[in-house]
Amino acid sequence: MKKQRISLFIITHNEEANIAKCILSARELVNEIVVVDSFSTDKTVQICRELGANIYTRKFEGYTKKKNFALSKVSSPWALSLDADETLTPELVEEIRQAVQDETVAGYKLPRANFFLGKRMKYSGIAKEYLLRLVRTEKAEFRGGLVHETLCVQGKVKKLKKTFNHHSYTDMEDYFVKFNKHTSLAAETMFKKGKKCNLAVLILRMPFEFLRRYVLRLGFLNGVRGLIWATCSTFYTFVKYIKLWFLWQRKRF
Repeated sequence: MKKQRISLFIITHNEEANIAKCILSARELVNEIVVVDSFSTDKTVQICRELGANIYTRKFEGYTKKKNFALSKVSSPWALSLDADETLTPELVEEIRQAVQDETVAGYKLPRANFFLGKRMKYSGIAKEYLLRLVRTEKAEFRGGLVHETLCVQGKVKKLKKTFNHHSYTDMEDYFVKFNKHTSLAAETMFKKGKKCNLAVLILRMPFEFLRRYVLRLGFLNGVRGLIWATCSTFYTFVKYIKLWFLWQRKRF
């Protein structure tokens, strides 16, 4: 059986706390590591270099553009996309080795286990997400705006069974740093599409957003973390639209 070449590609900015674990979790699987960094001021680039990554520096112009640039630097037939705060499990590594032997498949969706404040979230609609992360390089591209990019591939897509882990938001300070960045990018994307914000409707909508996440999606079964997640996720939606409203006000005046 011929071994298939796989490249890992990651985009980074100040990820020194996560990047080593991410790369090390996949290093035995991949033949190449591509990192596209946006002028990190910590030890991210140094760590990546020590772990044998090919490093490119690029100004941040949104997640879609940055990830497409990273994908363009991949030299292997297969490309594996991970975020810096994600890690493969040994079981998934072995499953991927077998999966890429199938010549009829263009991509694989991998099940992601989400951790919040150090503990796995088993409910709230994010217990296990299937995300397209392993693709044939020449058939793939990212689509989307500044935030919430989507990896797309031409051809047959299958699902794998073993999970990879997403260790997002180790503490609330980390959460709100990313919160501010992502709500701004989301608002800018909506603004460019001409989407408007009705503040009255938004305020009325917020209680239902919370109930959907905390009750209908069983977030309360996650304990205190479930309450925090549902509250913060609802607030995320609110702030995103408030920022959109301010963008329209700025244009108006």
